[in-house]
Amino acid sequence: MVCSSPHSGRFYPRAFKRMSRLDEHSLRRSEDSHVDALFAAAPEVGASLLAARYPRAYVDLNRAANELDPLLFEDPLPVDAHADSDRVAAGLGVIARVVASGMPIYAGRLPLEEADRRIAAIYRPYHAALAELLRTARRRWGWSLLLDCHSMPSGTGGASRTTADGLAGGVDIVLGDCHGASCAPGLVATAESALREMGYRVRRNRPYAGGYCTQHYGRPETGAHALQIEINRALYMDETTLRRRPDFSRTAADMTRLLAALMRHDFNSEQTVAAE
Repeated sequence: MVCSSPHSGRFYPRAFKRMSRLDEHSLRRSEDSHVDALFAAAPEVGASLLAARYPRAYVDLNRAANELDPLLFEDPLPVDAHADSDRVAAGLGVIARVVASGMPIYAGRLPLEEADRRIAAIYRPYHAALAELLRTARRRWGWSLLLDCHSMPSGTGGASRTTADGLAGGVDIVLGDCHGASCAPGLVATAESALREMGYRVRRNRPYAGGYCTQHYGRPETGAHALQIEINRALYMDETTLRRRPDFSRTAADMTRLLAALMRHDFNSEQTVAAE
């Protein structure tokens, strides 16, 4: 099993901050803050953990490399650019035009070479490392599981919920398997059952069915499974200050229990045949 946290990076290059019209706190609103720390114990249960160092506002690792925004760049886009995706339309391509709150990041357009540089220096090495971890797992075991780790705003997913600390929030956990296309159903059931036993309210595929990483790496017919997890931020952090709440340790311990449950899953029962 490989845990990937593509949106928790928090190293903001000085040149990027000078380029942006926003202060660093506003830029950080796009982060999946602390998600890498929630899954930090992955190696203790035998899984790998790959976490971004650069932030989502700088380069989004959960997008296709050619999801380029025509409203952001001053140069013509390459002919293979996927400029009409829903994510690009929202300003959230591989180089984001806006932060999660919708505020524009830049005062003007960027040269296309800026995107090329970020993709070459950060995006491609991250995906090369992730692909190699998954290939190694399949070579050794005949299968692999990518757990793509994210967080979501507390208002996501419908009716509010109040925790023991009086925190209001939406559904606790959303599991995304691209509506059954990226992961064997038994694995999703194992994850959902483990989370529900811990007291979490779990929903599948609404409103997050799985982003680029889940779609790209999930090929269950070849033994390559991918499952996205979205965790309600109100469970473990203050969404205004971005600081951890006292319940952070409990949430992190629960995520470790989830990983342990997935590691105990009998992958052979999924009857998948690895392609490699």
